[in-house]
Amino acid sequence: MIQSNESAERIRELLDRNLQEVFGEGDNDRRHAAIAELWAKDGVLYVPPGAIIGHDAIDKFAGDLRATHPHYVYAPHGSPQVLHNAGRLAWGSGPRGEPPEYTGWDVITVRDGKITALYVFLDETSDEFRRASGKSAS
Repeated sequence: MIQSNESAERIRELLDRNLQEVFGEGDNDRRHAAIAELWAKDGVLYVPPGAIIGHDAIDKFAGDLRATHPHYVYAPHGSPQVLHNAGRLAWGSGPRGEPPEYTGWDVITVRDGKITALYVFLDETSDEFRRASGKSAS
C-alpha cells in the first residue's frame, strides 16, 4: 500500500486559497502570485471547455472568468475533505449576500504541497453549467 506524504492541512489550505485567491481574485498581480505559490508549474485545470495547462494559461482562464462575474464572490459550502493526496470542496458563486447563481465542486490532487490538477465540476442545475457545456435550458 502506498501512503501519501501530503499534509491534510496543506490540502485544505490549497482548496480554500485557490477558491478565493485564484478564482475569486480580481487583481491580476495578486492572482498571478497566488498561482505561483499554490500550483505546480505543470498543473492542469480541467473545466467543461477542456484542459488548461501551466501557470500562464490558468491565470488567463481565471482572469477571463473573473471578468465575466466581477461582482461575484465564491463561498465554500462546508469544509474541505481530504483523502491521501487529494481533496474536494463544494462551493457556490454569486453576488455577495445573495444565494449563489451557480454551484460546484473543486477536486484537487497535490504533489510536493502544490496543486497538480484541479477538476471543476459545475452542478448541472445551474445556468453556468449549461453555458459552459453548450447545453440549452430545458
